[in-house]
Amino acid sequence: MRITGLGVDLVSIPRMRTTIDRWQDRFVDRVFTDDEIAYCRARRDPAPHFAARFAAKEAGFKALGTGLQLGVRWRELEVRREREEAPTLVLSGRAREIVLARGGSRMLLSLTHEGEYALAQAILVGD
Repeated sequence: MRITGLGVDLVSIPRMRTTIDRWQDRFVDRVFTDDEIAYCRARRDPAPHFAARFAAKEAGFKALGTGLQLGVRWRELEVRREREEAPTLVLSGRAREIVLARGGSRMLLSLTHEGEYALAQAILVGD
């Protein structure tokens, strides 16, 4: 296994809460997949979970080296978390094409949220 990209991002949970309150579904539906939305809204306080997923997407863009360029869209990076398992960052569409072209095979992901911040680290690896 070799590392082909690395990204980290920090998001303010209060700022995420304000953004969601202001823009409602216009923001949420543009950035998050249906499964991510369902996961976050099933929590007592969705804001930290939305913030962690937003940070994961930003960290994923950094690991790809693209940002929101080259045709990559927010919803092409999806945080999935099965019960009792670590979260993963699953890529589709143009994001997946770029990963494969750069010799990557999967994205490792670490998430945390505490107090007013959510943090994500994404590592693009190739086999």
